Amino acid sequence: MKYAYVAYTKNKKLVKGQLEANSEEAASSLLGYGGYQVLSLKEVVPFFDRNQMFARFNRIKPSEMVMFSRQLALLLESGTDIVTSLELLQDQVTNSSLKKIIAQVISDIRGGSSLSAAMSKHPRAFSQLYYRAMAAGEQGGNPDVVLRQMADHIERETITEKKIRGAMMYPLVVLITAIAVVSLLVAFVLPNFSDLYRAMGSDLPLLPRMLIAFSDWSQKYGLYVLIGIIVAFGGITVYIRTAQGKYRWDRFMLHAPVIGRINLLNQLSRCCRTISLLFRVGIPLPEIIGVAVYSATNKVVAEALTGVQGELLRGEGLSRPMAKRKVFLPLMVQMTSVGEETGNLDKTLATVADSYETESADRTSAAVGMIQPVMTIIIGLIVAFVAIALITAMYSIYDQF
Repeated sequence: MKYAYVAYTKNKKLVKGQLEANSEEAASSLLGYGGYQVLSLKEVVPFFDRNQMFARFNRIKPSEMVMFSRQLALLLESGTDIVTSLELLQDQVTNSSLKKIIAQVISDIRGGSSLSAAMSKHPRAFSQLYYRAMAAGEQGGNPDVVLRQMADHIERETITEKKIRGAMMYPLVVLITAIAVVSLLVAFVLPNFSDLYRAMGSDLPLLPRMLIAFSDWSQKYGLYVLIGIIVAFGGITVYIRTAQGKYRWDRFMLHAPVIGRINLLNQLSRCCRTISLLFRVGIPLPEIIGVAVYSATNKVVAEALTGVQGELLRGEGLSRPMAKRKVFLPLMVQMTSVGEETGNLDKTLATVADSYETESADRTSAAVGMIQPVMTIIIGLIVAFVAIALITAMYSIYDQF
């Protein structure tokens, strides 16, 4: 990485420049060895970074992180030191982005950094949950156990996401097909029939007249409607990127018909998994809730967890602050209370997460099962309406001639 610096020399002369270093600490050390007194040191971020753009396309897959975690756990368990273990894994990794990250982690460890601290510099590969759990594993002397738990956690989340995406794939394909069929009818089929009927100058029944009127209207204003939809979609997207827009959108996604409950269950199951995992490795509850806040993808849930964290620090426990906020469902609150009383918070919340994931999967399947016939019926009605209108028009023309 490249760093820009402003410093004083031994002769009290102000100098500016740039240098290459693996980290900010390394850059500061290099300048100190050179006799410079550093005033300012910042990483140079180019307007167009080819490596960063390549890294975005070369995404690190969850399956690669699962394999990395399990192999590293196996090597550490066998007694291999951390640097040697990482070097062995670096040679086996095929993802170039992950290979570079492992190289930088090895460099930081050789420079005196801990494994968790080195991982924290690479959020693309190691989430906050990951390196916080690793820090606890290093303190407890069982990093191999934590690595296996993280592998199981990532694998479980990946399986859940794949199930949801797989369930929604068929309705999405049907919707795209429906839009394509209607667009083809409006753009190519209906105009030809409209010109034919006008050329014959015959009186048509109501259905063909409605179809022709819709075709004419689409020809005149269809482009404007399309532009309006694109502009509206763009405006909504920009608004959602703002803090207020993101919060309102997330609140809507938790209360929307059918999908609202599914989204809430997914958010809460992730929260329960995070708390369960970090509690198991021995991280204090306030820090755990902080990680859960960071990991939450829904602003409403994150805000509720932030409130819980504040009351937890004031000594009110975990279940009592949760009970004050409707976003946390009764089962989660009750099981959290039981976990606090028995000291088995990790097991009780893992049970809650399993229950919520099962309910979410059932509701998703039910929603998809409801969407499929509805969309099929709608497509059938559209095609039937067009077919009846055209056949009615043809018979009307035959009768008049």
